[in-house]
Amino acid sequence: MTSRTTDSETSVNTLNPSLELADTILEGVNAVIMAGLEANQPLEVEPARSRLFELFVMAEGAGFLAEGGAVDLTSDELCRRLAARWKLDVAARESVAKQEKIPVENVAQMRALWSVLRMWMEWTYAWSRWTEFHSAK
Repeated sequence: MTSRTTDSETSVNTLNPSLELADTILEGVNAVIMAGLEANQPLEVEPARSRLFELFVMAEGAGFLAEGGAVDLTSDELCRRLAARWKLDVAARESVAKQEKIPVENVAQMRALWSVLRMWMEWTYAWSRWTEFHSAK
């Protein structure tokens, strides 16, 4: 169940170092999700949780968390790119048009993205309060 494409819609790009790093982060998140899906393990437990948090820290450290920035890897954009890569929009439209259920694989991918969003919120909260709990007293 690996998924990697290189079209301009889903790949960040590899033309300069910033875009290459963004693509590496996107690929890393994709790999963690795919490994979790293949192993039927939740992303909220180790080792997936720590790896995702590491990737979030990389995105923050690289300055990719500004909405509308030159490189945008905010939670919404990250999930949008992965959903496009997995063609979840196509699956949803076809499901409605055919009046059928969304394929099980696509539902699992949607649930994985919801998990990523929940963990992003956890990470954002913890990261923003780091100094509050780790300042010298």
